[in-house]
Amino acid sequence: MAKRTLRTPLCDILGIEYPILSAGMGPALLGERTGAPVELVVAVSEAGGCGVLGAAGLTLDELRDQIRRIKSLTDKPFGVDLLLPRALVERSTGEEEVPQGDDQVRMPFSTVLGGLPPAHKEWVEKIMLDLDLPDVEFTLNRRSTTALPRQAVKVCLEERVPLFCAGLGSPGFMVEDAHAVGAKVLAITGNVKNGRRMAREGIDLLVAQGHEGGGHTGRIGTMALLPQVLDAAAPVPVLAAGGIGDGRGLAAALAMGCVGVWVGTRFLATVEGGALAENKQRILDSTDEDTRVSLAYTGKTSRSSYSRFHDLWNDSGLPALPFPNQVLISSALLAAFQQAGKTDYVGGFAGQISGLIQDLPPAAQVLEEMVDEAVEILTQRLPGTVIAR
Repeated sequence: MAKRTLRTPLCDILGIEYPILSAGMGPALLGERTGAPVELVVAVSEAGGCGVLGAAGLTLDELRDQIRRIKSLTDKPFGVDLLLPRALVERSTGEEEVPQGDDQVRMPFSTVLGGLPPAHKEWVEKIMLDLDLPDVEFTLNRRSTTALPRQAVKVCLEERVPLFCAGLGSPGFMVEDAHAVGAKVLAITGNVKNGRRMAREGIDLLVAQGHEGGGHTGRIGTMALLPQVLDAAAPVPVLAAGGIGDGRGLAAALAMGCVGVWVGTRFLATVEGGALAENKQRILDSTDEDTRVSLAYTGKTSRSSYSRFHDLWNDSGLPALPFPNQVLISSALLAAFQQAGKTDYVGGFAGQISGLIQDLPPAAQVLEEMVDEAVEILTQRLPGTVIAR
């Protein structure tokens, strides 16, 4: 049997075999990786796609170490995904003094509570008391990639990362520097306005992510978003994201005019996926209606598996704190829920495609089956059903 072939311009741009990227999922939960670890990145890249490291929450040294570890395990192209919230990027120069001392400082969450607004502090204390939650240790990353975004970008450029991805915010400020070291730059948009602006900033690739997607997401459905972004961003190549978990989604994206796909939840629910075991199981147990979009996790709209934490937050009546301060509350409470065995309050980022996922295979198998199904659709099913006159 001849080896299957599925090539698009994306394969030539990145030097990969198949037009599939694993999303750079994250962030970290109290210092523990919960998204796209090195193992997932390497597995996807080795299988012919492009694995992307979710680097939100890492310290600058951890970022450099993980990039070097990926390079030691594969010679295939890969990417790194950072969060670039505008307020933090504008505050950062890239030359600011990096905090000295230990990268990570551990302290009881009750100590950190003092820095929250009074209403939020009282709400958290009430939840911990009512549900008999432990006072978990909180890890403060003093030199995190999110707190020092320009320093994190600098690390990626120094390490010659092949593909830089901005999972949140615009990477326009660093495109010229990236191109100078041979790196490609990818941005993600959930609407036409930002997609058009990012395309004008000189990025190489644009991901249009529909409302169905997990993690930070917008308000427009994938099928409505894709053709509009394709028109607005041209000639910048566009990848599809949101609700894509098998070869049918890949084939549909290619038919729409996309050069490839950016896949999150399906790769999260794999052997190498970095989600907590509870979160993987919640994905497996989900129907198409078992995710929610909320500000509860990060202060920005994000989609995650439904849990009773959503109900607690909705009943609080509190406004979400600005990113990344809201992460302080959610990550500590989720860690406490987990330690207390109250897993009905635990749920991680996940998209509506969760209802399609029934198993936890190796990432390479997911990619291979996606390619096989897309090739079969494009070469066998469609030619047999479409009649051109």
